[in-house]
Amino acid sequence: MEDSEIFARISEMENEERRLEEAHVGTGLSAEEEERLEKLEVALDQCWDLLRQRRARRNSGRDPDEAQVRPDSVVENYRQ
Repeated sequence: MEDSEIFARISEMENEERRLEEAHVGTGLSAEEEERLEKLEVALDQCWDLLRQRRARRNSGRDPDEAQVRPDSVVENYRQ
């Protein structure tokens, strides 16, 4: 997957996330929508992590295509 494809996926997910949040201002989300929002947040974190991996590999002369999506248990536990 190319960086441009990852950025396009990020954009799609951010748009969906925004639509979910804006559609329910003041009313709250259903349980199903809350679950979808959580999945979107994890998937976004995974995409951003993948881009960082690809950049690091590229900068160190390694093949960026060898970068892999890390499990949610990894990307959700990074320290800020």
